[in-house]
Amino acid sequence: MQTQLRKKDTYRDGIDTLLQLRDQLMQTICLFKEDLEREDFNAMPFINAEGYHSKTIAYSLWHIFRIEDIVAHTLINDDEQVFFSGKYKERINSPIITTGNELIKQEIADFSAKLNIDELYTYISEVKKSTESILSKLPFDMLKKKISPERKDLLISLNTVSTDENAAWLVDYWCRKDIRGLIQMPFSRHWIMHIEACLRIIRKIK
Repeated sequence: MQTQLRKKDTYRDGIDTLLQLRDQLMQTICLFKEDLEREDFNAMPFINAEGYHSKTIAYSLWHIFRIEDIVAHTLINDDEQVFFSGKYKERINSPIITTGNELIKQEIADFSAKLNIDELYTYISEVKKSTESILSKLPFDMLKKKISPERKDLLISLNTVSTDENAAWLVDYWCRKDIRGLIQMPFSRHWIMHIEACLRIIRKIK
C-alpha cells in the first residue's frame, strides 16, 4: 500500500489495498462485539505495563476512531466530524470529546465503563464509511499537501485534542505530516497497533 501510494499510476491501487486492509481489520473489531461480554471491554489486565495493551478494548476502539474522525474531517476534508454531526457524545454517553490520550490507568477503566458499546460501534461504522468516502475522492495531487496553519488553528479551537501533555503533542505530530503520511498512520498503522493490543488483552482475560 505504501509503495503504491507513491506513484500516480498506482495510487488508486494503493487506496484499494488500504480499503481491503481496513475491511480485514474491521472483521476483527466486529468479532470483539460478538465474542466478548460487556465487562470484557473494561478489562485492564496490563494496567501497569508500557504499551498499547495497558489500555482497555473500549478505550482502544474509541481512541482509534476519534483520531480517524478528527484527521479525516477536520484536517483533510475541512468539514464537520461525524462525532458532532451525529451527536455521538450523548449517544455513546462519553464524558469526553477528545482522543483520550490524556487518560491514564484507572481513569481509562472508569471511562470505558461509562460507554454505550452499541452506539460506539455505530460510530465506528459511520466513521469508517465516511473516511473511505473521502479517500475514494481524494486526488493524487493532494497527497503531498501539508496541513495549513489555519486548519491547525481550527483543530485546536475544537478542543478535541486535550491540552494535557500526554495528548497535546498530537496536534504538531499530525500537522507536520502530509496527507499521504496521515493515510499511512491514523487510517492504517494506528488501527493495527491498537487491534493487536486488544488481542493481547483478550488472550489474557480469556
